[in-house]
Amino acid sequence: MGSAEAPTGATARPAAGALVVTIDRLPAWILPAYGSTWVATPALDGLAASGLVFDRLFATTTVAGATLAAVAGGGGLADVLARLADGAVVITDDESALVPALAAAGRVTVVPLPRRRRVAASAGETALGCLAAAATTALRSVARGCVWCHATSLGRVWDAPEGFRDAFVDPDDPPPPAGAEVPAFAVTAATDPDDLVGIRQLFAGQVSLLDHCLANLLAAVPPDWAVLVCGIRGMALGLHGAVGPRETETPDGDIVHLPAILRAPAVADAAQRERGLVIPADLGATLAALLGGPSSLPGKPWLGHDLGSMLAGDAPPPRDRVVVAGPGGGAVVTDAWSMHVARTTESGMPAARRLYAQPDDFFGICDVADRSPQVAEELAALVSSVGEGAVDGADEAAAEAWLRPLSPAAREPAT
Repeated sequence: MGSAEAPTGATARPAAGALVVTIDRLPAWILPAYGSTWVATPALDGLAASGLVFDRLFATTTVAGATLAAVAGGGGLADVLARLADGAVVITDDESALVPALAAAGRVTVVPLPRRRRVAASAGETALGCLAAAATTALRSVARGCVWCHATSLGRVWDAPEGFRDAFVDPDDPPPPAGAEVPAFAVTAATDPDDLVGIRQLFAGQVSLLDHCLANLLAAVPPDWAVLVCGIRGMALGLHGAVGPRETETPDGDIVHLPAILRAPAVADAAQRERGLVIPADLGATLAALLGGPSSLPGKPWLGHDLGSMLAGDAPPPRDRVVVAGPGGGAVVTDAWSMHVARTTESGMPAARRLYAQPDDFFGICDVADRSPQVAEELAALVSSVGEGAVDGADEAAAEAWLRPLSPAAREPAT
């Protein structure tokens, strides 16, 4: 695992409280902090400039609830939140999306999605606008605690006002789809490329709206609080054969490569980047330590690790790979490669496995399995040994996938 671009010896002071914003269906690739050049997110850019960006955060599952549980459970974070002076206030647009540990950590306020399924007249009327406003109000009432805002609307309603939607449409472009419904379909040879462009433009408008709605919330955070903004699951937008949310998803990069930005009271310089392999449970463990919880967890790479000591150069990287599993398939990501294998199709024929060089092939476009057959065989064998369930020590095969030594070729970029 790589080290952050920060001075050695960086340490963080304990935080008086925390704002946590978890966003389902927000992929890493869409944000400027991860290299996007066509979507403006000044609020999140400001957070990144004052904090730490995790370049290579990967979910270990395609199931949103399991990823949210990993963040909340990392380092016993939910228990730490329950012990804070003001406890935790959870604001969400879907109570059913909360995991029990998070729901039990404090008071839950539900801001239901608007009943309409049309474009909103103003940002404040959107699902994201209503949720962010409620979270801002809660934040101003909590002195020593946590406000956790969990948003699911990116995968449920695209109701950004026309100004946000039109900002990404050139005059010569065909008009994007009307209405606020989130599209979901398989991409085939018959799919019109203009339709995909329009859908991506609409999603960019939603992300711009998200940033707009987060601006006041982030501005209200006390200076002695920690802030974590992270994705829970990405969104398919046509790159790997599908558009929109699906019940069964292959763990491609646009689904499991997630954004995460952490800001905390620190003595180190801001604008750091951590380029090593991170999992959602690490975020929870690090935040728990900042709030007075345990500063480290023992040994196994599938567990959440407090990254504070590692960023200071005082601890070795906790893992050399991330193992991903879910109903639609599995994946293994190393510093050098990303291997994705879908589950057997309904016809009984196994889907083709795909190997991408990392970090150069950021979007997972060029399959090089035939050019690096030994690496492909080694990593595909790890993926095949893992089932659909939790990729941790509870399953012997899954633990083996995390622990089996990797060959030098599987660990190091090709030359």
